[in-house]
Amino acid sequence: MQSKKATSMIILAVSPVVILLTILLSIHYGAKPIDAGTIYQAFFAFDEGNVDHQIVMHSRLPRVLGALMIGAFLAISGALMQGMTRNYLASPSIMGVSDGSVFAVTLCMVFIPSATSVTMITMSLIGSALAVAMVLAFSRLLPNGLTPVGMAVIGTITGTFLSSISAAISTYFQVSQNVSFWYNARLHLLEPELVKLAVPFAIVGIVIALLLSKSITILSLGDEVSRGLGQRTVMVKVLATTAVVILTGISVALAGKIAFVGLIIPHITRFLVGLDYRWIIPCAGLLGGIFLALSDVLSRFMNSPFETPIGVVTAFIGVPFFLYLIYKRGGGKHA
Repeated sequence: MQSKKATSMIILAVSPVVILLTILLSIHYGAKPIDAGTIYQAFFAFDEGNVDHQIVMHSRLPRVLGALMIGAFLAISGALMQGMTRNYLASPSIMGVSDGSVFAVTLCMVFIPSATSVTMITMSLIGSALAVAMVLAFSRLLPNGLTPVGMAVIGTITGTFLSSISAAISTYFQVSQNVSFWYNARLHLLEPELVKLAVPFAIVGIVIALLLSKSITILSLGDEVSRGLGQRTVMVKVLATTAVVILTGISVALAGKIAFVGLIIPHITRFLVGLDYRWIIPCAGLLGGIFLALSDVLSRFMNSPFETPIGVVTAFIGVPFFLYLIYKRGGGKHA
């Protein structure tokens, strides 16, 4: 137990340094490498007439900050989902939550073409909530729907259904090229202004997650144990779901659908820090941000000089991990 706590403290202490190095790495590498001296000058002696300075401050810095934020949001969402449902396969992408956000964004683009960034974020949140409601409803109605594999199948079907409708609507209204951004997330197209707007929503979601961390630890022991300890399980689940909806909706609004981060990182975090969600949630957020930012750097080398969608990189790691979990754990609940 002490060793796990020590590992948690090490992660929290070392992560800021790793994040700083990741930021510098991400800014340096790209179609045009930028040296350390230019990066320093861009930060402390910005020259609007210098193209390299413009690239650093208006393209690569927002991109890596967005990747860090999105990775953190998805990892925290996955940790919350796995903890409150005791489902080791739960994650925003597998449970259809991300597809719900894209569905709502598609409707927004078609029927509210002049929508502001705030409206887009709001619609993305509504879509996340819709997908969560659909998956939970079907899981309770269908036999074995609440088992990990059962929920994963229902989530996948729900996500496929929503994405198919999105594709049909976008094709009919001839906006499929714009919508494709949300299905093939490309962080280099991330809007800096949208990142700023997302911060207040993100703070709310993260604060809710941190405040619920102790309750999620108890809830992960099972509903009966949780109720026996006097916990209001329904209230905790509602609040945790709210945090998931906010964080996932923000992630999709920023950069589109990115799979597997919310599945992989919570498992790695639990292995490193134990089962206490007071440590899992903050550590998962840090590790998730670093993971996605480094994956973004890797995506620039896979088919250089062209950009590879970030979802391809996460899928290379996530698909084998997903199959491994099913092979090792079967269809039962996680401990």
